[in-house]
Amino acid sequence: MFEQRLFEKYLSIVNKFNQEENIIVFLGENDFCNFVSAFFACINSNVSLFLVNPNWGKQEWQQVEKIVTPDIIFGKINYKFSRNKQKKQTRLKGIMIPTGGTSGQIKFAIHTWETLTNSALSFYQFFGNLPINSFCCLPLYHVSGLMQVVRSFISKGDFVFNTFNYLKNNHQSIVNYQNYFISLVPTQLQFFLDKNPFFLQQFKTILVGGASISPQQINLARTYNLPLALTYGMTETASGITILKPEYFTNNNNSSGQVLPHANIISSEETKDIGEVKQKGFLQYSTYQQNIIAIKATSLFKGYYPHYEEKEIYLTDDVGYFDQEGFLYILGRNSQKIITGGENVFPQEIERAILNTNLVQDVVIKAEKDPYWGDAIASFYVPKNKGIKPEQIKAKLRGEISNYKIPKIWYCVTEIPRNSQGKVEINKLNRRC
Repeated sequence: MFEQRLFEKYLSIVNKFNQEENIIVFLGENDFCNFVSAFFACINSNVSLFLVNPNWGKQEWQQVEKIVTPDIIFGKINYKFSRNKQKKQTRLKGIMIPTGGTSGQIKFAIHTWETLTNSALSFYQFFGNLPINSFCCLPLYHVSGLMQVVRSFISKGDFVFNTFNYLKNNHQSIVNYQNYFISLVPTQLQFFLDKNPFFLQQFKTILVGGASISPQQINLARTYNLPLALTYGMTETASGITILKPEYFTNNNNSSGQVLPHANIISSEETKDIGEVKQKGFLQYSTYQQNIIAIKATSLFKGYYPHYEEKEIYLTDDVGYFDQEGFLYILGRNSQKIITGGENVFPQEIERAILNTNLVQDVVIKAEKDPYWGDAIASFYVPKNKGIKPEQIKAKLRGEISNYKIPKIWYCVTEIPRNSQGKVEINKLNRRC
């Protein structure tokens, strides 16, 4: 997986520094061989390893500089750090993985080789203890790209890396990857659904985040008989905590799957103080009670740098429930919950319902302050054609969702701006039809 020559080169560079204080290394190599060789050299040394995106802009690097500055940089980045040394920095032997979380501000989740391998071994067990062959087209500094490296390394599987930009121009040639896993974000999945779904038919399993995938993408994936595996996980958990195996997806299961062996979902009832988390194992099946999801897992991160802490439970911002067969359904983020007329509404549920009308291409739900409702539900939607009016969409929604969930305000837009991870960029949501 890595070249011995390159591994020894990076190891030699690291070992030239005083190892007593855990030197701080920024890893931003674009080249796969360089990245992996440097990564394993750092894992084998006494360093504080920070994975960074070499293509961050000035604002992102300024955020990083307020958190930490490097002793060594592997890779080329377009930023010059201040020569004025910060106060004494926290130096931890670990792997710091960047995440924007819900705030949009860069943070580094502290992981260890043990937390990453616990996640990888559980994945390996979940899929039958067979070598995990990975086809990776995601950034390696991102947890979803990095974990593909770790899974293949731990299970002695094969690994193929291509950038997504390369695949965009070379997706017509079909190569036999029938024993390979591929991980995609929803925007990448949409590209292949539009341009060449047959490229994806060759893979054993297509892992994709289930929370942001649209009903239209799900329906198209089933139409093309794609072996989709919807997942739920995050940087803080070293990727997937639940996975829906392709055989369940094919049988019209739209959940985020079942819990992996190394993890447990813990119930925190919304009606109580969410700080008082009670372990119940699975949520109450019989009532399908909606709860804020808390996670107990051997892959949990150790806090956000520089604040190291051993975590037994990680309380997420997500709300969901389990059905009677133990499949997890995510309703949305608790912080994005809209309270309208005293009723709790989750935007994702409404977005799915609107997409299911087949009258819109894309949609995002937001709240607007209203003197009567408190929060009024507003829909920003891209119609499939200019003749489609809100009244037609509302007519199809009646009977599908409760009346109080049907948006009161409708904005026709030409586009829902999204970033590379499929998340809506609110500040750019201003193009009207």
